[in-house]
Amino acid sequence: MRLTQRLLLGAFLVVGFLAVAIIAVVDRQLGDRLSDDATTFLAREARLVGELWQRDSAFADSLADRSGRALGRRVTLIRPDGVVIGDSEFDDAGLRGLQNHATRPEVARALAGETGTSRRPSPSTGDEELYVAVPVEGRGVARVSLPTASLAAVIRQARRDVGTAVGLALFGALLIAFLFSRSVSRPVEELRDVAQAIADGDLARRPTLRGAGEVGELGLALRSLAEQLSARLRLLEADEQLLLQLTESLNEGVIAVDTRQRVVRINETARRLLGARAPLPFPLDQLPREVALRDALLAAFAGETTEGAEVVIAGRTLNVTARPLAEGGAVLALFDLTRVRRLEAVRRDFVANVSHELRTPLTIVGGFAETLAGDDVPLEVRRGFAERILGNTRRMQRIVDDLLDLSRIESGGWVPNPVTIPLATVASDVLSAARDAAAQKGLALETAIAPDATTVHADPTALRQVLGNLVDNAVRHTPSGRVTLLSRRHERGVVVGVEDTGVGIAPEHLPRIFERFYRVDPGRSREQGGTGLGLAIVKHLVEAHGGRVRAESEPGRGTTITARFPDAPPAAR
Repeated sequence: MRLTQRLLLGAFLVVGFLAVAIIAVVDRQLGDRLSDDATTFLAREARLVGELWQRDSAFADSLADRSGRALGRRVTLIRPDGVVIGDSEFDDAGLRGLQNHATRPEVARALAGETGTSRRPSPSTGDEELYVAVPVEGRGVARVSLPTASLAAVIRQARRDVGTAVGLALFGALLIAFLFSRSVSRPVEELRDVAQAIADGDLARRPTLRGAGEVGELGLALRSLAEQLSARLRLLEADEQLLLQLTESLNEGVIAVDTRQRVVRINETARRLLGARAPLPFPLDQLPREVALRDALLAAFAGETTEGAEVVIAGRTLNVTARPLAEGGAVLALFDLTRVRRLEAVRRDFVANVSHELRTPLTIVGGFAETLAGDDVPLEVRRGFAERILGNTRRMQRIVDDLLDLSRIESGGWVPNPVTIPLATVASDVLSAARDAAAQKGLALETAIAPDATTVHADPTALRQVLGNLVDNAVRHTPSGRVTLLSRRHERGVVVGVEDTGVGIAPEHLPRIFERFYRVDPGRSREQGGTGLGLAIVKHLVEAHGGRVRAESEPGRGTTITARFPDAPPAAR
């Protein structure tokens, strides 16, 4: 066969092979990516509609219409029995004529508690659509659909673009081979090598040919083809990077495991939760060997979905969801429940503590009141009972007042209005209020205000409450000696506090003394009239100013509790 014919045939085969390979690869990847992305976005939109439906369940059809207009999709709301109660493409009369949707594949899967997808012609409209349905707790199923014609149009346009580029390359190759079969053997070999490299995935290769003529044009065409392929691959890489960034922005940990049980994708949240630092890919054995975690992964490899399993890893409580992948392997989602569980424990402790604190005085008040209801109680005994009732009522009032103050501070209902306050004035007021109680114990009340810390930038009422609570605590827990209100300079503010020579606090109790209702000696504290909320109020008031509280103590040698208040900003000064 002549060289011209061989070149023509060779060029035709090479470029034709490239055309088929490129079209097949691009067509498959683009189709799969578009379908997956569309399914993901439809699932998110369906969950959003489900959230809105849970909040407003009275007008399902109106919600479907509004959601359909906003999303540009067909939105359908279905009751658990399969009856459609809302559809963005049908009015009330049309809804009544719709079939029961309980047997639709995506709806049946959603009714089973999973995300359901289906791609089929719509019995209602006749157009092929991609359906995604999600369960809505207490309501039924929210389904969002998208006509597949829009996806097919994108794929057809991509095919035309690739076909055009390949056709140009084929035409150039045949023309060059026909006109310059004898003189272009070396350039053709170079072009053949470059084309082969591109087919092998080396898109950085470019022909070195320059000048006019078909050989040069073929080189330019091949260069253009490589650049177009590079541009398209860059777009795919950008999509991949976007997916990576979205995964990294999640508060949930996400792990993907392939069929060889290797971790091929893991976001930073999952690394932090599981303590995994190995570079990808790495064996599954390098993840923590927790039974619940391993069981969830094994179930996913077997094609089963695991949701809601809880596991404790490195002191963190994690909610584990494992799902199988269609191509094999599994994806694992981890949600950190540590803070939720801690808050639940705090809530339970708070309710128990409040109940316990109020139950004792209520029992005393009820008992004495029941006794006073009799007619044969002497006057002196009545007076004593009334005083006990009054004392316990005041105690309950103090607990309720402290709870209201603490709730107002924690909820943000109170905002400090800091000004520069002379500390000596506040100290005089606070110590005067505690003087009688201190005199009964023979305690000396002193001040130790540093010359460079005579003023504090704080809310006047809050500062008095902070120092008042600290002095009151010190007087109640100091059987003899002295109580000193002190101040000193800090590099970014002023430290104020109270030092006593009382019984002190054991080291194991120090980290918890600022918790609500926490007492080192519960019985003694209640006898002395403490509510168990004073130091918690102090902590929140100081932190509202941007400061910090600190406690230092040694059993038998006294306690020092200080609060640091930041200096006024330059504008305020």
